[in-house]
Amino acid sequence: MRTKLQPTTSIATSDANSIIVRGQDLVEDLIGQVSFTEMFLLQLTGKRPPAAHVRILDAVLVTLMEHGITPSVIATRLIYHSSPDALQAAVAAGLLGVGTTFIGTMEGCAGLLEEMMTAPEGLDARAHAIVIRHKEAGKAVHGFGHPHHKPDDPRTPRMLAVANGEFISGRYIEALKVLSGQVDAVYGRHLTINATGASAALLGEIGIPQKVMRGVAVVSRSAGLVGHILEESLKPSAAFIWETIDEAIPYASE
Repeated sequence: MRTKLQPTTSIATSDANSIIVRGQDLVEDLIGQVSFTEMFLLQLTGKRPPAAHVRILDAVLVTLMEHGITPSVIATRLIYHSSPDALQAAVAAGLLGVGTTFIGTMEGCAGLLEEMMTAPEGLDARAHAIVIRHKEAGKAVHGFGHPHHKPDDPRTPRMLAVANGEFISGRYIEALKVLSGQVDAVYGRHLTINATGASAALLGEIGIPQKVMRGVAVVSRSAGLVGHILEESLKPSAAFIWETIDEAIPYASE
């Protein structure tokens, strides 16, 4: 005898004549009627999104798609070089790099912003405690700092301006700015709000749950990696990368 409740899904169903996605007829209501970004939000939230939310998510997706020859791109190009018949494997290899060091840190930053917003002592006091906690542990504060963009990540003010232009400037953005002030104060120097920090605030403002925010980066980077695969097929660089590393790292006996 079954002891657990019968699971259900609210995402999609189909029969011989129709496909229903989140209560919408795929053929009649969605194909040719909504953009990919609108469809993504519908899939996540179960509701047709307002135009402002679509523009915010578009801004995040565009921001995160490309940043040059990064570790995830290198992985994708090398795997494509090794297995050009399996494009999906090359994309998957690159997506494995969407983590807590690169690209996916909006998830961690969003967690800090939510901690601040639920703290009884208020934003400033909890932000200060968060930064002290990270500094004492020798850990970076997710959403802050960048190895190349100094003193500021040029993407961040533009992303926040998009939100402001859509009249979306609520508690997540306020919390991010308060946290930024405390980061600078505690570390005694300016650390930029990076693109993933801005992404965390923007996605929070439009109701994207913190636990799936990294998935937004996965979607965006997938498109970017496909672009790199096409370029790799036309202007190969993987063999050069491999040979360069092989020459640059000598063997040394222990």
